[in-house]
Amino acid sequence: MQIQVNHDNRTRLTGDTAERLSQAVQDSLAKFAERITRVEMHLGDLNGGKGGPDKRCMLEARMSNLQPIAVTHHAETLQLAIDGALERLDHALSHAIGKLETH
Repeated sequence: MQIQVNHDNRTRLTGDTAERLSQAVQDSLAKFAERITRVEMHLGDLNGGKGGPDKRCMLEARMSNLQPIAVTHHAETLQLAIDGALERLDHALSHAIGKLETH
């Protein structure tokens, strides 16, 4: 599974942060590893230093034999946004694979 981490110009990732985020995505989606070819993570800060639930994490999973599945989560912190998006993606992938296996 290939993982790509992208961020906007208001979101700063230091040193090995992208590598740690990639590992978190791999760990979270390990049960789907044989089906997923690539995951793209897009991180953003929607309104800069103004505060509020403006941190955004969008995850897009590309799987063989299925359309890409994308989810987005907004939260107060980047870590909460990432955790929420990973939870949503796990649910969406389980649902899509479940539908595929029942048909």
